[in-house]
Amino acid sequence: MGLLRVMMPPKLQLLALLAFAVAMFFLENQIQKLEESRGKLERAIARHEVREIEQRHTQDGLRERDSSLLSSLDNEDDIVIIYNRVPKTASTSFTNIAYDLCGKNHYHVLHINTTKNNPVMSIQDQVRFVKNVTEWREMKPAFYHGHVSFLDFTKFGIKRKPIYINVIRDPIERLVSYYYFLRFGDDYRPGLRRRKQGDKKTFDECVSAGGSDCAPEKLWLQIPFFCGHYSECWNVGSQWALEQAKYNLVNEYMLVGVTEELEDFVMMLEAALPRFFKGATELYKTGKKSHLRKTSEKKPPTKESIAKLQQSAIWKMENEFYEFALEQFQFVRAHAVREKDGELYLLAQNFFYEKIYPKN
Repeated sequence: MGLLRVMMPPKLQLLALLAFAVAMFFLENQIQKLEESRGKLERAIARHEVREIEQRHTQDGLRERDSSLLSSLDNEDDIVIIYNRVPKTASTSFTNIAYDLCGKNHYHVLHINTTKNNPVMSIQDQVRFVKNVTEWREMKPAFYHGHVSFLDFTKFGIKRKPIYINVIRDPIERLVSYYYFLRFGDDYRPGLRRRKQGDKKTFDECVSAGGSDCAPEKLWLQIPFFCGHYSECWNVGSQWALEQAKYNLVNEYMLVGVTEELEDFVMMLEAALPRFFKGATELYKTGKKSHLRKTSEKKPPTKESIAKLQQSAIWKMENEFYEFALEQFQFVRAHAVREKDGELYLLAQNFFYEKIYPKN
């Protein structure tokens, strides 16, 4: 600048200074504008980041809600029912209801077909069965049925057990039905040849002659089916087996009905498990299959035959178990169903929530 002052006239020097001052002002102004723009940009970026965080939280919340909902649906669709049906207790009639409803209610029905209808599985088959029932997701929700004695899933380390249900029958009525079924079959598959086909002897004649097919030992079936896969369960006349069967009925079965009151049983299942049994009561009343299977040529036993069987200790134990199951079923029914003008009605929900804290 000293050189300029020497070489340039005073007027030009003044103009140069003014130009320099204007340039500096312009630069400072531009720098200030850039600073302001940078501040605005930083604030915009900050607001965008906040919105992104809020959106992530919202999406996470929605995902958690959806996950919770899916988990709830998964829980409902993860249900497995096992109906370890006792022979000649109207089990086919009831199972037909499950088959008729499975398409409409979206679940699978699977028949457990054991070799020679053996109700006791080998230990390796028990492991296979437990694994299938708990891990076969493609089949869930599932309704398994078959002539298999009770199996305790907790013995195999399973935390979520299947839901057990069953139906039992007056022990002599069940034996009489089974006796004629082996000889004459039923109207479900009338052309099928039965094991005792051709034997025309009536149940009364069998009792009078002391035959093996009507012996008191043949009554021993419902107790071991509920008792399970323990050797003592199948020792005819075992008091331990009777007590174990009672224990399992109360603690391991959601509901046990009786053949003589099957409609009530169906109605209560529909109320408790609509995922499976929605529409079951109406189907039972009006459907064709629900009453399809009836044993052919069955003749009611005489009072003398009944009295003879009732003298046995085995009948007394089986009847004690039947009466125990009937009392339990009627207790459950009394708290679930009312009858009016000959029709059964389910009771409405009889509880609610109150005094919920903390208050929001």
